Amino acid sequence: MLSYQHAYHAGNFADVFKHVVLIQVLNYLKKKDKPICYIDTHAGSGSYTFNSSEAQKNREFLNGIAKVWERNDIPECVADYLGLIRQFNQPGALNYYPGSPLIARQLLTTQDRLFFYERHTAESRVLSDLFKTDKRSKVFRADGYTDSLGLLPPIENRGLILIDPSYEVKNEYKIVIDTLKAMHKRFATGSYLLWYPVVDRKRNRYLERTLKASGIKNIQLYELGIKPDSTEFGMTASGMIAINPPWTLQADMKQTLPWLAEVLGENQLGHCRIEQLVDE
Repeated sequence: MLSYQHAYHAGNFADVFKHVVLIQVLNYLKKKDKPICYIDTHAGSGSYTFNSSEAQKNREFLNGIAKVWERNDIPECVADYLGLIRQFNQPGALNYYPGSPLIARQLLTTQDRLFFYERHTAESRVLSDLFKTDKRSKVFRADGYTDSLGLLPPIENRGLILIDPSYEVKNEYKIVIDTLKAMHKRFATGSYLLWYPVVDRKRNRYLERTLKASGIKNIQLYELGIKPDSTEFGMTASGMIAINPPWTLQADMKQTLPWLAEVLGENQLGHCRIEQLVDE
């Protein structure tokens, strides 16, 4: 039984990083006046509040968005991110956090289509309520890994697929690789973003090794850590793997990731990584 609920982690350092990247990729795709198909395989409930009992339990947002919220020395990519989050909050307040579904809806246009998958019954119900009046969007209580394949290739022939699982299933690292390979076979020109946590570096090495051997080209890796790898419980870093990313993304992250590592790192132990895993 899957039990992960993102409400406990909304707005943490991994969310900040993930959504900074997501916004930059969507903004780049929007520059061309042609429709986009957006697919989110693990959408969650899409909407979070920091005064909820879940968010208050570990208060992870305090080491995430709260640390960058009032800064005025921010890189351009972080400014884009904060500007969007402020659209969901009252002036001067930080109470509400949009998940990736609401971020995508806010950025995309009436000509675009959005598809969201969420297996958890309660979260899928909340997500459906959020999008019930949005004719561009469809929400499915289904397995995003397998069911989303039927959408590929999209009629737009342009699109972004976000794969953002919880990795609570033991073989999830293998599943994401198999899914990416199947998706890429159907839609090789699409852009893909895969989020991953760092809780056991051996699993991340497996992910990188199998991606390099997958035959997929043009793969970039970006990682933000707030403390060194550890055998203790908990996430020390998280990453985004980008397939067919905007040509501008690497330069953006070279400016942004060191700043995030400095601001969000614990005891000045923040670190980051930027790597072209597979060339074009």
